[in-house]
Amino acid sequence: MALTSKRAAFFDVDNTLVRGSTLYFLGRGMYQRGFFTKADISRFVVANLRFRMTGTEKKEVIEKFQNAATDFIGGHRVDEIKKIGEEIYDQYVSPKLWQGTFEIAKAHLDKGEEVWLVTAAPQDMADIIASRLGLTGALGSKACIEDGMYTGALEGKLLHGMEKALAIKVLAKDHGFDLVDCYSYSDSHNDIPLLQAVGHPSAINPDAILRIRALAEGWPIHDFRRARFINRLLGPAVSRLAAAATWLTPRKR
Repeated sequence: MALTSKRAAFFDVDNTLVRGSTLYFLGRGMYQRGFFTKADISRFVVANLRFRMTGTEKKEVIEKFQNAATDFIGGHRVDEIKKIGEEIYDQYVSPKLWQGTFEIAKAHLDKGEEVWLVTAAPQDMADIIASRLGLTGALGSKACIEDGMYTGALEGKLLHGMEKALAIKVLAKDHGFDLVDCYSYSDSHNDIPLLQAVGHPSAINPDAILRIRALAEGWPIHDFRRARFINRLLGPAVSRLAAAATWLTPRKR
């Protein structure tokens, strides 16, 4: 009898699992704790937004974001940033989780499949999110560390675009996954290489380009933004109808 291959599901984080940017939340939390000035966080936010909104693969734009993503933790102790990261998870990340995405991830876990986060956010922050949610693990961008302190430089490349696909191929080889049997989820067309690397890709809260591609390829689409909007819109009306129905229902004698 042939053994079934191990399976895994790979999830992007920003706007797929979490509403917004985990890197922005980290920067915001550090600013509030007096780590840097408004000018520092303004430069970081602009670089972050430009990177996310343009969706560009241009090397110079990626490098600017990459530098912004590592410069602001440079010179700080790893254990110090980890503690702050845990506080920021509780303060900003946890309330911003897409419950629908988490339920998909949990369904994979319930079937005995591994669930990995794959994100351009710092590895340490990705590890915190995966640990808090009870997921298998995480792949993130790695910052250089010397003597227990961040140097402000990136180790290797930013985990973005094609780099995500390459990373899960290495992980699959190390863990014995057959990617044909694996799943991947993302909101961004920049992650099309990640989606194409597995046999079961899906779009979650997709941008316009990814939605078109998903429709063309027949990939499943989950849009929790729409469900959230409809619930917010119809919630009060449904409550009023339920109340009216209760009022009109004859009481039992």
